[in-house]
Amino acid sequence: MVEDLKGKETWRVFRIMSEFIEGFDELSDVGPAVSIFGSARIESNKKYYKQCVEVATLLSKNGYAVITGGGPGLMEAANKGALQNGGMSIGLNITLPREQKANKYQSRSLHFKYFFARKVMFVKYAVGYVCMPGGFGTLDELFEALTLIQTHKIYPFPIILFGKEYWAPLMDFIKKTMLHHKTIDPEDLDYIDITDDPKEVLAIINKHMDKKMKLIKSAKPKEKKEGLARMKNRKGIP
Repeated sequence: MVEDLKGKETWRVFRIMSEFIEGFDELSDVGPAVSIFGSARIESNKKYYKQCVEVATLLSKNGYAVITGGGPGLMEAANKGALQNGGMSIGLNITLPREQKANKYQSRSLHFKYFFARKVMFVKYAVGYVCMPGGFGTLDELFEALTLIQTHKIYPFPIILFGKEYWAPLMDFIKKTMLHHKTIDPEDLDYIDITDDPKEVLAIINKHMDKKMKLIKSAKPKEKKEGLARMKNRKGIP
């Protein structure tokens, strides 16, 4: 047992801890943020790149921070739209053998080795996800969030698929195959919005924030009342 504790795995635990600590410390002051995902391979002259810039522009102008994976392609587009409009533009960079090169539009950059530590930061500080067209990484983040919401591990927030044409085959599979085999419930589809309109993205996020703020305000009097009740009980006041 003593020899096992001297192995490399023990030091890896400290590296993992440091990534969580740095992430929590650096992002603790971030207000409402939207995590935007998308392919690193889509170039700046493509339609989805320009639309991603527009989405991030609208979000930043309305007070939302933008969080991306920090790389090129659509991640760059999202950071660009946020930074150029005075918003907080956060990049959660990760070490990869190829594709991952930090874009220059980050006002705040963090660097990760482990995907799971990075994923926590994406979801912890987000009030919504926007999934632009992307590959395995985008799908990974999409289904991770859906699973966390479906299993009640996190408070539900909007998951928006941008690009109806791109996402149509996936939605067909979900509706026609997964529902047919009853591997998901019909109400699980309510977790997903799909659009081609940047303004609709903002409207969905704003609607969620309005609902969330109402819940917070309604909960405060109840919490205050329960707190007073607990104080009375401790003091023996009838």
